[in-house]
Amino acid sequence: MFFKDTLIHAFGAIRAQRLRATLIILAMSIGVASVTVLTALGESARLYIINEFESLGTHLVIVLPGRTETTGAAPPMFGETPRDLTLDDAYALLRSPHVAAIAPVTVGSAPVSAEGLERETNILGSTHALIRVRHLSMAQGRFLPEAEPDKALSVCVIGQTIREQLFPSKPAVGEWLRINDRRFRVVGVLASEGQSIGTDFDEIVIIPVASAQALFDSSSLFRILVETKSKEAMVQAAEDIRTIIKARHEGEDDITLITQDSVVSTFDKILTALTLTVASIAGISLAVAGVLVMNVMLVSVTQRTAEIGLLKALGATRRQLIALFLTEAALLSLAGAILGVVLGRLTLWVLQALYPNFPFILPVWALLAALGVSLFTGLVFGVLPARKAARLDPVAALARR
Repeated sequence: MFFKDTLIHAFGAIRAQRLRATLIILAMSIGVASVTVLTALGESARLYIINEFESLGTHLVIVLPGRTETTGAAPPMFGETPRDLTLDDAYALLRSPHVAAIAPVTVGSAPVSAEGLERETNILGSTHALIRVRHLSMAQGRFLPEAEPDKALSVCVIGQTIREQLFPSKPAVGEWLRINDRRFRVVGVLASEGQSIGTDFDEIVIIPVASAQALFDSSSLFRILVETKSKEAMVQAAEDIRTIIKARHEGEDDITLITQDSVVSTFDKILTALTLTVASIAGISLAVAGVLVMNVMLVSVTQRTAEIGLLKALGATRRQLIALFLTEAALLSLAGAILGVVLGRLTLWVLQALYPNFPFILPVWALLAALGVSLFTGLVFGVLPARKAARLDPVAALARR
C-alpha cells in the first residue's frame, strides 16, 4: 500500500462518515481558536504595556516624594509626604555625571477658558526639557521656551482636544487662554499623543513650572523625570540621585525611584507568565478534542471490522493499518486546526474593529504552536484505535466477530 493509496483510503473513510468528521473538525477548531485568541490577547496586552512604558522616554528614572517603605504602600499621589521635592532638589540632580536631563513636574486641575468657552482640565507645570525627556512632538508652534526654572512666564502649550474645544474656528497659537484668574498666551499645540500611562496629553495644558507653582500656591513638585545618559548608566544614576537627595534632606532617604527598565521587565515577566497560563488553560480544550477523536475512531474501528479484515486478508501489514488510521486522524486534526486558525483570526479582526486603539497581535510562535499541538493531539489520541485495528485477526474480522 503506497502513501497515495493511504491518503485516498483515509479521505474515503472521512467522506463516508461526514457527520462524525464534522464533529471532530468542529471540536478541534474550537480548541485551536481558543488557544489562538487567548494567546493573542495575552501577548497583545504584554506588548501594549511595554510600549506604553517605553514611550515615557529613553533611560527614564522617575523620582517621587516619599518612600514605599514608609507606609507599606505606593507613594501618595497627593497629600503629606516626609519632605517635599523642590526645584532646587531637581536641579541639584544635574550634578550627577550620569544624568543627561531633568524635567520637574507639578500637576493640578483648574478651569480653562477662551472666548466664552470653558472646561475643567489638568494643568501640568514643567520646563523646556520635558519635550526631550517625554519624547513629545509639536503639531503647531513651539514648546515652552528655555528660561530660568523659577521664572513664571505667561505662556502655555495645549493638547489637541483643548485646541478643538476652545479654539474651534481659528488657529490657537498666539491666542490668550485663561487659567483660573491668570492669562497665558498659547505658543504651541502638541501633536496628538493619546493616553500614556494614565496621562492624556490631548486634554492637558502645559505651563512653566514656576507659573504652575504660583497658580496652585505650592512650591512642591509632583515628581521629577530624569533622563540618564545611557541604559548602563541608570543604576549608577539612581544611586547618585539617592545620595544627592539624602544630603539635601538632612540624611533622610525619603524618595522613591522608579526605573523604566525595572518596570518594563517586571510587567514583561508577569504578562508572559499570564499568557502562557491562559494558553495552557485553553489547551485543555484541545485535549478534550483529542479524546473525542479517540472515541470516534474507536467506534470507527468497530464499524469497519469487516473492512479491516479484508485489508489484512489482502496482505495489509500491521504498520500499514496503523498508518491508515493515523493518517485519517491527522487529516481531521489538520482540517480542524486550519478552521480554528480562521475562526481565531476572524475573532481578532472583530475585536480590533471594536477596540481600534488596542493592537491585537497574534505572534507567529503561537500560531505554529496551535497548529502543531492540534496535529500532535490528533496523532496521540489516534494511536489506540490504530493499534486496536492492527491487532484484529483477519478471519475473525471478516466474520465480524
